[in-house]
Amino acid sequence: MIYRRKSYKVDESIIKDFNRHFNQTLLPTQLKYGARLVGRWMAQPAEGAVEIFAIWQYDSREEYENIENKVRNDMEHVQRVQNWFEKMGGRENLGKFFFQVNEDFLETTVPEGNTILSF
Repeated sequence: MIYRRKSYKVDESIIKDFNRHFNQTLLPTQLKYGARLVGRWMAQPAEGAVEIFAIWQYDSREEYENIENKVRNDMEHVQRVQNWFEKMGGRENLGKFFFQVNEDFLETTVPEGNTILSF
């Protein structure tokens, strides 16, 4: 089992739009192709910025890559994402609101039967 952590540091002015975009556009397509969301959280605003991060669970890195490939090749999904970019003033404009985006992969250090993820 591997876990993907995706984190963002964004301007608090776009939180509502970004969370709606995640829930209405990004999440349904990920779930459609087999991604498993452990959870998605955000911190309290600090100095005008908010940290948001999600943890996803996959059986392997290969499974993650297969799912991501299907998502990237889903033309209806790509169009919905593009529409959101345009609504937000264009992809290049989002650099004003997204201060940092990170992604890394994690492995558990305890037997999975000892966590709440063992269902």
